[in-house]
Amino acid sequence: MLSALDRHHSVAPPGFSRWLIPPAALSVHLCIGQVYATSVYKNSFVSHFDASATSVGIIFSIAIVMLGLSAAVGGTWVEANGPRKAMFVSACFWAAGFLLGALGISTEQLWLVYLGYGVLGGIGLGIGYISPVSTLIKWFPDRPGLATGLAIMGFGGGALIASPLSRQLLSFYDSGYDPNVSTSVAGGGALVALFLTLGIGYFVVMMFGVVNMRVPAEGWVPDGWDPASVKEKPLVTTASVSAANSIRTRAFWLLWIVLFCNVTAGIGILEQASPMIQDFFRDSGGTSAVAVAAAAGFVGVLSLFNMAGRFVWSSTSDLIGRKRIYLVYLGVGMILYALLASVGHVAVGLFVLLAGVILSFYGGGFATVPAYLRDLFGTYQVGAIHGRLLTAWSAAGVAGPLIVNGFLDAQGKPGTLTASAYQPALFTMVGVLAVGFIANLLVQPVPERFHEPRSEEKKEAVA
Repeated sequence: MLSALDRHHSVAPPGFSRWLIPPAALSVHLCIGQVYATSVYKNSFVSHFDASATSVGIIFSIAIVMLGLSAAVGGTWVEANGPRKAMFVSACFWAAGFLLGALGISTEQLWLVYLGYGVLGGIGLGIGYISPVSTLIKWFPDRPGLATGLAIMGFGGGALIASPLSRQLLSFYDSGYDPNVSTSVAGGGALVALFLTLGIGYFVVMMFGVVNMRVPAEGWVPDGWDPASVKEKPLVTTASVSAANSIRTRAFWLLWIVLFCNVTAGIGILEQASPMIQDFFRDSGGTSAVAVAAAAGFVGVLSLFNMAGRFVWSSTSDLIGRKRIYLVYLGVGMILYALLASVGHVAVGLFVLLAGVILSFYGGGFATVPAYLRDLFGTYQVGAIHGRLLTAWSAAGVAGPLIVNGFLDAQGKPGTLTASAYQPALFTMVGVLAVGFIANLLVQPVPERFHEPRSEEKKEAVA
């Protein structure tokens, strides 16, 4: 059955519209983007397993680490077997993670949730994240930033669907659970039902992407687009570099640093968003001017900025170039972090605006990097190279929260902090972004000695 999913069985027929590909990719990314909504049932997990918040939070950390590792290890396999088979395998792992997680909840074995949602689900995340990237770039050689932004936007927006959906499902399965009360927790039976529903539902939606995904025929180019025009752009190559050779280049590791720094800075705010806005507007008596419900709404606003940034900024990169857009992400990001630390407490609106634009740069960085890789290394094995680069995400997913939480732990207890307690962490992020800014300035075209012979590229196209 899996042979029906092979690359050569999914070549698009003449007249096929390339605009059907982004929705197919989006269906996968919207599903796996649920990983950003795990906080919805975090307190219920703490209560059900009688565990600490840290031990429950490890579930998310394992999933993100496995995302990076599976993308790095499985990237070459994805390139060799094509997007259809990769998306199918991703759906199987992602759904199996929920089902095994449901078993862990029902038996009150937290390690099964680690293994299910964390390890199996994380593998599904990594394979699913990179599976459509190479194909999108080949369908949209004229606008690679727009194409990858359309799909990866879904990963940032997945939580916008999953968060309210999970709350409503929990209240449906447990009449005692009130999604409007922050202290309300759902029972174990409702959590099991939630995981079973999400696992089965996401599998069905991801199959839509599998069925509709196509790869372009050999030699296909968009109407009216001249491949020779690529040569006119700086930092954009018409040659190709293999995944194995890419990690031997200075450009790859400089871009690894760029992505690491951009993600570290953004994820630090994302992980701490809800308590952060309450702490920034806390008076000397310990009362915050921002209610719990409003703080939850702030998290939703950040998700919108995150999602919009993935589309808007990556599309802008097609006009001004990838290197320049990263100078915006990192350079303007430094200014915004400094403003957030110094004047963010003046007004709630100002705080939301500064944090929102920062998160738009965070999302934009994710969506632009596949096109940046295509510019530097060509389309030959860009999906596999992207997978290797995502190890920077895994590292940043650990470093960002550690930096922020480490400084906050030294400042006092949660619920008593004020805006001044965040200044050391925020100014540290300015330094982190400065490192990324310098790394981006140093990115240069890949030397010819790393390029693949033309004969190898043709063999790959036939395969």
